[in-house]
Amino acid sequence: METSTEGVVADTGSPDVAADVPQTAGPTAAAVDPASETEPVAERVAIPPAALSPSRASDFMQCPLLYRFRVIDRLPEKPSEAATRGTLVHAVLERLFDAPATERTAPRARSLVPAQWDRLRETRPEVVELFADDPEGERLARWLGEAEQLVERWFTLEDPSRLEPAERELFVEAELDSGLRLRGIIDRVDVAPTGEVRIVDYKTGKAPRPEYAEGALFQMKFYALVVWRLKKVVPRRLQLVYLGSGDVLTYDPVPADLERVERKLLALWDAIRRATESGDWRPRPTKLCGWCDHQAHCPEFGGTPPPYPLPVRAAESGAGEQGRMGPD
Repeated sequence: METSTEGVVADTGSPDVAADVPQTAGPTAAAVDPASETEPVAERVAIPPAALSPSRASDFMQCPLLYRFRVIDRLPEKPSEAATRGTLVHAVLERLFDAPATERTAPRARSLVPAQWDRLRETRPEVVELFADDPEGERLARWLGEAEQLVERWFTLEDPSRLEPAERELFVEAELDSGLRLRGIIDRVDVAPTGEVRIVDYKTGKAPRPEYAEGALFQMKFYALVVWRLKKVVPRRLQLVYLGSGDVLTYDPVPADLERVERKLLALWDAIRRATESGDWRPRPTKLCGWCDHQAHCPEFGGTPPPYPLPVRAAESGAGEQGRMGPD
């Protein structure tokens, strides 16, 4: 799970927030915790993108205008049950490793769900809105039960009593030779006694169909590139653990793979730079538009984007069309 505000250098002191809180940044150059977001959109101060995370790279490839709304305009987005459940499950799986290996059991993991939900409500009070229309707590109870089921399914896929992660929720950042900064949060890093590195990411949804596996691995290859540039070590394995369907997707990268990802990201960043300077952020309608919080501002739905808050420069001659990057 990876949650970055490109262009924000210091956020709240938490790597989780520093790496990816696109929709809830505050009114100054430093993003704030979503809980403190009270200012109207007009008072936010826009800043040009300064780094790239897997989430924001995916946003731009999906729809350049969505990237603009999240990174430059920083429009607020309502919390969703699915995303919040993912955050809760990730917190439980991270905290479970605080216990001795022999105590990392499914019942113990389930017992962590209520406390982590309380903690999430304290740090992100806006998630309480999800169940504001549930006075009897029936929907909340069902939702928490679904989170417990996802946590339990993990034990059918991995044995935490046999794992001693080198890192959990690891914030990573690297600057490429080109000057592009890449950043993100890795759910888990395992290091074998022989020094081989495995990068693990938990997904609370279902595994994609085989024809979409490459797109799913983009985030992992991104992380592998960052680790390679930081540590001079190519991770031995990338592992996606899909709790929603009980599948594990693995991939063993080689330097040539990561070099291709780096070239792709450089081209993507160049497209983002041109769009930032020209103010030309074009919507790209897809089936995902139905879940977008920004339809009221999107021309595809009859909306009008907010006034562009950054200086606009004339487009470079032959710059070409913006945002034509496809999935990896």
